[in-house]
Amino acid sequence: MTSPVNDLIIRGIASFMEDTRSSAAFRTRWQEPLVAFADARDPLFGHLGQWVSPDHAMPQGLLPGAGSVAVYFLPFERDVPRSNRTGGHASDQWAHAYVETNALITSLNVHLTGLLRAHGLTAAGIPPTHNFDQDRLMSHWSHRHVAWIAGLGTFGVHRMLITEKGCCGRLGSLVISGECEPTARPGYEFCLHRHGRTCLACVKKCRAGALQKDSFDRRLCYSILLQNARVHEKKGLADVCGKCLSTVPCSHTNPARKLAPLREADG
Repeated sequence: MTSPVNDLIIRGIASFMEDTRSSAAFRTRWQEPLVAFADARDPLFGHLGQWVSPDHAMPQGLLPGAGSVAVYFLPFERDVPRSNRTGGHASDQWAHAYVETNALITSLNVHLTGLLRAHGLTAAGIPPTHNFDQDRLMSHWSHRHVAWIAGLGTFGVHRMLITEKGCCGRLGSLVISGECEPTARPGYEFCLHRHGRTCLACVKKCRAGALQKDSFDRRLCYSILLQNARVHEKKGLADVCGKCLSTVPCSHTNPARKLAPLREADG
């Protein structure tokens, strides 16, 4: 059973995205959003300084008295990653979806903050991207890790979060003063390789070789992102690639869902 704050946020996101999908102002199209919640006092937040960056923010640092964190995933329609399956650079459609969705998340957080304020609550929205140290390439607030804490999915070999609707989309998060009912975290890995099956499709898709089975060269990856940003500079800041996410088993779904009972039985 969810709390009234959970319901308020879920309805707020759903109605906002419904209006967005019916608007001719957006070229990108999204599937139904996913939403998850975490207790702002969850001990796992205390580990982010070790897992992500020594100066990773805490919910209470962004909003004194924080009670909860809401995280949402906006999945792209299938034509977006399909457009990015070939070619040396990120596709025009993928780059456009990245820029457009980042702007959308900023607007959505403003909408949710106003909605919560009308119900006597406060909130702090976090920028959807570019909130990282550009020298160390470490994030000050990792939406992916916060989404994992909130139970929205698990990490793939490609370092992205795999949700029940895959990994092709964008994450947004909001720190809230109210108390939400936390979402249960998955009890198994969504990534096929980490589930013990053969895959590594994402590694094969990385054209630069930055992504390997057991390692990731973030600087080499970032150099590719900057190349794509120059190619797509007229769209805005499109420092993206997405080849490792496009047209792989986890692009649009949790590929291990049907395998989960087998893994639980083995355990």
